[in-house]
Amino acid sequence: MRSPWFNKLTVIFGPRPPLSWLLLCLISVLALITVLGSSSSGAFDSVTPIPVPDIYTNYRRLKEQAAVDYLELRSLFLLPSRQREIDLCGKERENHVPCYNVSANLLAGYKDGEEFDRHCELAREEEQCLIRPPKDYKIPLRWPAGRDVIWSGNVKITKDQFLSSGSMTKRLMLLEENQIAFHSEDGLIFDGVKDYSRQIAEMIGLGSDYEFLQAGVRTVLDIGCGFGSFGAHLVSLKVMPVCIAAYEATGSQVQLALERGLPAMIANFIARQLPYPSLSFDMVHCAQCGILWAQKDGMLLLEVDRVLKPGGYFVLTSPTSKSYGSSSSMKKRNMLTPIDELTQDICWSLLAQQDETFIWQKTMDANCYTSRKQGAIPLCKEGHETQSYYRPLVSCISGTTIKRWIPIQNRSSSVQLSSAELEPDDYFEDLQIWRIALKNYWSLLTPLIFSDHPKRPGDEDPVPPFNMVRNVMDMNAHYGGLNAAFLEERKSVWVMNVVPVRAPNTLPLILEQGFAGVLHDWCEPFPTYPRTYDMLHANGLLSHLASERCSMRDVFLEMDRILRPEGWVVLSDKVGTIEMARMLATQVRWEARVIDLQNGSDQRLLVCQKPFLRK
Repeated sequence: MRSPWFNKLTVIFGPRPPLSWLLLCLISVLALITVLGSSSSGAFDSVTPIPVPDIYTNYRRLKEQAAVDYLELRSLFLLPSRQREIDLCGKERENHVPCYNVSANLLAGYKDGEEFDRHCELAREEEQCLIRPPKDYKIPLRWPAGRDVIWSGNVKITKDQFLSSGSMTKRLMLLEENQIAFHSEDGLIFDGVKDYSRQIAEMIGLGSDYEFLQAGVRTVLDIGCGFGSFGAHLVSLKVMPVCIAAYEATGSQVQLALERGLPAMIANFIARQLPYPSLSFDMVHCAQCGILWAQKDGMLLLEVDRVLKPGGYFVLTSPTSKSYGSSSSMKKRNMLTPIDELTQDICWSLLAQQDETFIWQKTMDANCYTSRKQGAIPLCKEGHETQSYYRPLVSCISGTTIKRWIPIQNRSSSVQLSSAELEPDDYFEDLQIWRIALKNYWSLLTPLIFSDHPKRPGDEDPVPPFNMVRNVMDMNAHYGGLNAAFLEERKSVWVMNVVPVRAPNTLPLILEQGFAGVLHDWCEPFPTYPRTYDMLHANGLLSHLASERCSMRDVFLEMDRILRPEGWVVLSDKVGTIEMARMLATQVRWEARVIDLQNGSDQRLLVCQKPFLRK
């Protein structure tokens, strides 16, 4: 609906006033501001005021107000073409995940499993629309209740699919009328997930799985994580699991894990490297994950070696059930013989074997690679360790010359800072900034910010509960300071720390802190299902993307796709960029409000909430 002011302008100047009149209006506004000596900005709310010199403040505010007035005049001038809300998608796209189109991949010539891989380069120009939730979608239960019970209408798994699944699935889940209940005491492996976890701990020489952290196991890459029961148990031990699994049109492991509030993303062991740097995880776990590790000349196992830290563990539970008799034992032995040869060649040792579970340990000594027999798998050439963003798999051993080669058993509790990769002062300054910022952020996560409430946001309003959100994505994570601040404040969240591919690569430091993280190009869709995050945060990302080839409108559509209904977006950036973002937020139908930090900088916050568009 057009404002009365806009209607008057239309009557006087016509539907598209000439540029000279716009410039005259702008000059008039500036003159009026100067005469009145305005020192306030009615378009902004204020939080955490910090006093600054009056002259400097007034000059800066005049300059900022001029920029805002120009943008508002420009937005009014372009209102009919730019402010139109984006249409909703049809029902067929309720669970749409871009870049995973098997038919298009086959037509392009991909085969041998690569047709199931991620190929954003083939993504055709799609209709720009907002993906709406399914008819029976409900807001997830808050953590920790949401870990054990999810709404069946929120995930793409039907009652018929559940009833036709094997006994293992039935032991993991109980399907009721409109809920799926997970029983972590039963089912991941034969004697229950707790027994299985304790078995792994004992096999690596620990008294119980409560000693994982003491043994240096803080992060676990869980390949083909089922419905996340092992990951849920690891979270209770304060270990960070990251589930990865292939894209599945229905019954997705990743979608179910994220719905339960567990870290997960779509990723494949097919032909390309995972979007993690070398030496990223303390343990890699594969329980009935269906991957034949000796295939492709061992390159799949070499990728495990690349992301595994020195002294780390590879846990493999074979896809066969408990075997009895010589025939089954011989079959198992034949299956493992190629793996045995590969593991010896890459300096792994078979630490233990019990029932169907095998555990190898990666060498702690980088000199092991120089003492191998002739003809062994070669080391990757120097300079190979660049960003691992979906590069082709390699047939060489990575990570042996990195300064981060520190066995997990020798790692101190403090963060290891490598001066070759970052400035320690920057890291600690970043952490301090986010300690302060998070207190302001948390007070803003309330619908009162969008009402005509008389109090300032966060002043006297009740602070949202610690479990207000669970799945958080920091789209430009820097050093992971926001994640660290969440932990210090004891919020019940986990954070997917995303490092843009063309930003400084701080991901090794983020992972070294025991956090979840990944490299990503924001010109492409993120590898996850719709409605999987409660909160999206980005500091400086929009300015960073301004010089990239991607469309800001596409970025907002992708954010809307992965954000849950009633989820939150907090963007921090320069005033001009934030005003542009506010217009885009209006187009994707978010409630949006700009917050002036009142700290003497040109930074602004844009706080948005996605509405629940019911059918």
